[in-house]
Amino acid sequence: MLSSYRQIFASPGTLAFSFSGFIARMPISMTGIGIITMLSQLRGSYGLASAVSAAMAVSAAVLGPQVSRLVDRYGQRRITLPATAVTIAAAVALLLLARAGAPSWTLFLPAVGMGVMPSAGSMVRARWANLYSSTPPKLHTAYSFEAVVDEVCFIIGPILSVTLATSVFPEAGVLLAGVFLTVGVLLFTAQRRTEPPVRTEEHRAGRSAIFSKGLQVLVATFVATGAVFGSVEVVTLAYAEAEGHKSLTGVVLAIYALGSCLAGVVFGTLKLTGSMATRFLAGVALMAASMVPLVVVGSLVHGTAGLIAISAALFVAGISISPTLITAMALVERLVPATQLTEGMTWTTTGLALGVALGSSAGGLVVDAAGASAGYWVPVASAAFGALVALGGFRRLRAGLPAPEAQQPVTV
Repeated sequence: MLSSYRQIFASPGTLAFSFSGFIARMPISMTGIGIITMLSQLRGSYGLASAVSAAMAVSAAVLGPQVSRLVDRYGQRRITLPATAVTIAAAVALLLLARAGAPSWTLFLPAVGMGVMPSAGSMVRARWANLYSSTPPKLHTAYSFEAVVDEVCFIIGPILSVTLATSVFPEAGVLLAGVFLTVGVLLFTAQRRTEPPVRTEEHRAGRSAIFSKGLQVLVATFVATGAVFGSVEVVTLAYAEAEGHKSLTGVVLAIYALGSCLAGVVFGTLKLTGSMATRFLAGVALMAASMVPLVVVGSLVHGTAGLIAISAALFVAGISISPTLITAMALVERLVPATQLTEGMTWTTTGLALGVALGSSAGGLVVDAAGASAGYWVPVASAAFGALVALGGFRRLRAGLPAPEAQQPVTV
């Protein structure tokens, strides 16, 4: 198993850009839950906390692809450094306003500014694609490794963010996320020899990557997937607080990510055949089915036993995540031109971000109105909707693939 992963790091500079990209990605898992934890303590409302976090996610959904389009056009270093500076300035403003007790509406302004945060994960994957696009097995393993890295971020990040915010001071989680972003981006952009070349003329000649019909299906499905993630975070935080264990929220969410992480490690070593479109549809359907136990457990089991049961249910639910995301990134690499790869990948993360905004907001509203247990209906409904979207767009997704793969049988 390990030999598959050793091969991808044989090329010089791969370990450096992957590790620095890992640090730069930590804020993805820390910022949203950090804002929610911070404001739920300082302002006493999950509704407001979720809305501010959602504003940041919506801003990222609008601005993120544009930042990545500029990255494809002008280069990673040239765009990423100023985008990071704007993000950090906005984060500092949010912390100061929250601490000063400023009017609630003022919190939304810096949250929107944080939406220009560069997509480190997309840029790392663009570097892997630049190295291994001609050797699909290595690229599959590289994408699988990065999916595992993403899950490690979601294992460590929420624990750090929630634990610091609840045990040190409310702003600590968001503050540490800013430190990770700054350090990670500086280290990542220093790796110049592995930065993909800029093909300015080719980029100018094409339309935005979002005009790919196959990519549109992925993005729409990822909106629903993001709603699952966002609502699970908010509802689990509220559920843990209702059961008297709010400080353990990060641990519970880490168990969710652990299921995905382990599945990703195994998935990266498999030699797969058949249609990637079919694998993607199967992954989304499995994710929808795995959400149902959360409603049952959340309603029937309480106290410490309830938290343990929710953790177990989330672990099982996480198993379908990494394989689905890995397959989606591989599909993007096939669906969009190489000159638009960073933008194309960012559109999928944009779909996730928009979904997180919708899911966290809906989850917070349901929790405030009907209680934490009822909140688990939000990820169930979101996952079911995602499966329907993937099924409805299946033909468009297959049609967008190169002819040999589009004509493969649907067995895996």
